[in-house]
Amino acid sequence: MATKIRLQRQGKKGKPFYHVVVADARAPRDGKFIERLGSYNPNTNPATIVLDFEKALDWMIKGAQPTDTARTILSDKGVLYKKHLLGGVKKGAFDEARAEELFAGWTESKSAKVEGAKTGLAQSKEEAKKSALAAEAKKKEERAAAIAAKNAPVAEEVPTEDEAPEATDTDAAASEETEG
Repeated sequence: MATKIRLQRQGKKGKPFYHVVVADARAPRDGKFIERLGSYNPNTNPATIVLDFEKALDWMIKGAQPTDTARTILSDKGVLYKKHLLGGVKKGAFDEARAEELFAGWTESKSAKVEGAKTGLAQSKEEAKKSALAAEAKKKEERAAAIAAKNAPVAEEVPTEDEAPEATDTDAAASEETEG
């Protein structure tokens, strides 16, 4: 029986959630499966992957073929690298202790890289939040200044007696019409 390690879709429309399963290659995507290996949630940043490492490695050694996405997930968790190292032990390239040492070094570097990415995301999110608050404060000040300018009483200049303009003929005619 040809077996595949693949994703089984769960979740609602627009919010996918996947189970990583081992299934017969002829079974439908969300149908019957042999064993559940873990889960994959792409909705979080970074994506959340929960995987039973030993079960996945056992199925890979037995010959289960992962799909493209499942291969990426298994590679991210180190299952493919561990299988590669075990192949080297089997061929006699190095002993099992050296394989474990190499895998431990790879795991440490991978976890450091992931933590660096998480802190980078958190810092960029903080910076974006601070810049948005600064822009909002600036806009608020501009609005307050515009409202203050609009509501400020306009001081009309009242001419004094010395500066009173002389009456013109049109002003005199206009005043006669209003009186009469």
